[in-house]
Amino acid sequence: MEDLSYYEILEVSKNADKTTIKKAYRKMAKMYHPDKNAGDSEAEHKFKLCNEAYQCLSDEKQRGIYDRYGKEGLQGMGGGRQSSGGFDDLGSMFEDMFSGFGGGSSHRRQDPADMEKYPLDMNVNISISFQEAIFGCEKEVKFKYKSSCSDCKGTGAKDAKLSPCKQCDGQGQVYVKQGFMTFSQTCPVCNGAGSAPTDPCKTCKGKGYKESSESVTIKIPKGIDNGNRLRVSGKGNIGKKGNRGDLYVTFNVKADKHFQRDDNDVYIAIPVFFTQAVAGDSVTIPSLTGELELKLDVGTKDKQHFRFRGEGIDDVHGHGKGDLIVQVDITYPKKLNAKQKELLSQLQDSFEMKESKPHESVLDSAIDKMKNWFK
Repeated sequence: MEDLSYYEILEVSKNADKTTIKKAYRKMAKMYHPDKNAGDSEAEHKFKLCNEAYQCLSDEKQRGIYDRYGKEGLQGMGGGRQSSGGFDDLGSMFEDMFSGFGGGSSHRRQDPADMEKYPLDMNVNISISFQEAIFGCEKEVKFKYKSSCSDCKGTGAKDAKLSPCKQCDGQGQVYVKQGFMTFSQTCPVCNGAGSAPTDPCKTCKGKGYKESSESVTIKIPKGIDNGNRLRVSGKGNIGKKGNRGDLYVTFNVKADKHFQRDDNDVYIAIPVFFTQAVAGDSVTIPSLTGELELKLDVGTKDKQHFRFRGEGIDDVHGHGKGDLIVQVDITYPKKLNAKQKELLSQLQDSFEMKESKPHESVLDSAIDKMKNWFK
């Protein structure tokens, strides 16, 4: 379920409005709520993912960033992160859902010592050639990961000393009144911790983490496509307790000069001289694995397609291969000399009138019809 998009998690379309998203979240949250699924770790995990998805999609700014850049674009602004404790991510929603109107909050504030300054999972984008994507390869991926600052224990505070947050008075929540109702939300300053550094840590300059460089060699399977990603377990950011997330590698596949990909099918345009198309000649064409013989139909039309089964791209999940589709682009001479004109005239005269001058029979009938209009 982690690999699903936020829209797929809530089972809504990308153009769903706020009301639809809220209704979908209510349904999913009630289904997986821990009070109804005591001891069910899978339901607990799905409940957290639903919270994470709604937290992003219910906020216009976060949703806009997510639609354009994905989860990685939300890093650093508090969105799209997985909660490391309890089920408090969307407490205000549950006050609404379970009659918590107009006041008291049952939110449990997270211990600042347990809260991470950054998501443990991380992403890196790499570019590969069309050929590398089609046939697979090995690549060394270089990246930077975060690990908790040992001097401040990941708090970002000098000697790990924290003071109550001035914005929320140490509550971790701020309250907003709308008419006769009061809603609570996570404090934007301390992100729900209820505390903030008294003085910033000099080692990490208040960030709470340091960055280190690393590299890993990954095996890219055949058929990887643009936007696909691979997960490298245990190569993400490192948390305060030493637990490490995963590294996700997202691929950008460069375009090829001749071949154009559509899922597992691949297209190529082949220029053919008009005489070859008329005669139904055979022409040698390139494929992904070598050369193929294309037998044209007599009178092949411009932009006509010819399909070679199983000559396309291997499915990245191992479900067969696509096809090679050849599009014929008929070319014509720009100039004719006297001899060529004579030969073409002789060729045209060798055909019956209906074939060599089809326009005449059409125009004659049209002219006769028009004459009747004026009788």
